[in-house]
Amino acid sequence: MKRKFILPLLLSGLVWFSSCDSDSDNGTAKMQVRMTDAPGDYAEVNVDIKSVQVHKDGDDDESEWITLDQINPGVYNLLDFANGKDTLLASSTLPAGRISQLRLVLGNNNTLKLKNGEVKPLKTPSGQTSGVKLQINADLESDVTYVLLLDFDAAKSVVPRGNGQYNLKPVVRTITQAVAGGIKGKVTPAEYKPGIYVISAANDTIGGFANDAGDFLIKGVPAGTYTVKFYTEGDAHNKTVENVSVSQDQIKDLGTVVLE
Repeated sequence: MKRKFILPLLLSGLVWFSSCDSDSDNGTAKMQVRMTDAPGDYAEVNVDIKSVQVHKDGDDDESEWITLDQINPGVYNLLDFANGKDTLLASSTLPAGRISQLRLVLGNNNTLKLKNGEVKPLKTPSGQTSGVKLQINADLESDVTYVLLLDFDAAKSVVPRGNGQYNLKPVVRTITQAVAGGIKGKVTPAEYKPGIYVISAANDTIGGFANDAGDFLIKGVPAGTYTVKFYTEGDAHNKTVENVSVSQDQIKDLGTVVLE
């Protein structure tokens, strides 16, 4: 049975708004952690997740671990997330650069429910102390949104101890995917301070504003082709840029947009 965790930003709904950043080189990327699986040989595999951390360097320096600040802690039955279902576990904005490891810090309330209804404690050696460490080795580009899939093989991860007891030794395959890029540029004259709308073919809209210097950055834009509209006060200097192609792993630079 395989479970997938996703680490970054979930985009949903028909209309949503993204803030504009005055510094297009802010050196951060967005990530989110999700969980899913396929049916297995147990009734329940309950894992008590307290914290999710990532390590930005290749060594084990404790000072390099970053705790994801948007965490949904709790006891998760991994088998609840079969057949394409998933749940958001954690998300955060992280420094751009290399992420070498992910660590799941577990609590004490881990249990295994057998098919006959019997519930067994699920021991997790070192899971509550040093945490369960997973190798990631992914490079995060600035301003790009990522999903980290943790393909959790629960069948192999539950290990009988031979005395009617069980250990949890996670067997996990990790996959990092960029899921959204963005659009940046500069408007002139800057004093027009336009509202900016990124509109998809399905009329889904992401919006933001240019700053005092005329710079704009719209993050979290899924791959696709968009119309970008610039609206100024009184509509006197509105402008439309069509057929703007965005890939999921980069920021599209429109350069200087002249509002006439």
